[in-house]
Amino acid sequence: MDLEPAPLTPNTLKNDPALWLAALPRPQATDNKYTRGHALISGGYPITGAARMAARAAARAGAGLVTVVVPEIAFPIYAAALTSIMVYPLQSHADFDGLLVDTRLSAFLIGPGAGTGMNNHTRSRALTMLATGKPTVLDADAITMFQDDPLSLDQAIIGPCILTPHEGEFRRIFDAGGDKLNQARSAAKRSGAIIVLKGHETVIAAPDGRGIINHNAPPTLATAGSGDVLSGIILGLLTQGMDPFLAAAAAVWMHSEAATIFGPGLIAEDLPDLLPEVLRKLHDPSKA
Repeated sequence: MDLEPAPLTPNTLKNDPALWLAALPRPQATDNKYTRGHALISGGYPITGAARMAARAAARAGAGLVTVVVPEIAFPIYAAALTSIMVYPLQSHADFDGLLVDTRLSAFLIGPGAGTGMNNHTRSRALTMLATGKPTVLDADAITMFQDDPLSLDQAIIGPCILTPHEGEFRRIFDAGGDKLNQARSAAKRSGAIIVLKGHETVIAAPDGRGIINHNAPPTLATAGSGDVLSGIILGLLTQGMDPFLAAAAAVWMHSEAATIFGPGLIAEDLPDLLPEVLRKLHDPSKA
């Protein structure tokens, strides 16, 4: 069940392209794949579909390069399913830390399909990503991994960070009262991260108190994997240098618009391939 609805107040805006369209990245004639940014995703195993959908969404949202880093055992699965997405197999966990020193990497995502087992490296990888100070998205299991020590997550956030919890994940690391908007604002202030509190009415909150409420999500988004696609869209926009708060708001709206365009029968893997139509309409209103 959703939390108490978030009210619109003078300090809260309804999500609309007018808020962020001017900041939405547009390919330029002088661009190349490197100037459009390089996104890196930590891919899970044995759950592999979540990170693959996120990677496709990041690429469709405009990232110039997308790499998924995966356990060596999972390499054939990812490589067989992804073509324009690069897949990097890890022989050991130590190899992961070495990858992140590459200055050409623009933004990171961890969480989709990551798992929460005792021998899992999700928490330490999230901390390594955050320690770079580069834009980082934490979703799903990467959030849950901090439920026993949520303040350690707050302390680790030193750069742009976006957390994308659903309400269950939110309650595991935040103890805030009030309606959905006030809970998200309180969490953003405590953690220093942009909070995307998902639901039929998704709330985007910034540490400085700004809030945006999204209203265009159709009920068909209530399907497994749709949140993984959303985190990928956010990553793709961050990779291109978009302001994190605006990138979160834009991604939430685009994600919902893509689902609306598809209509009944939607499954999450349909969403990335609908993003070009959404972007066409945003960049050229005559096609709306």
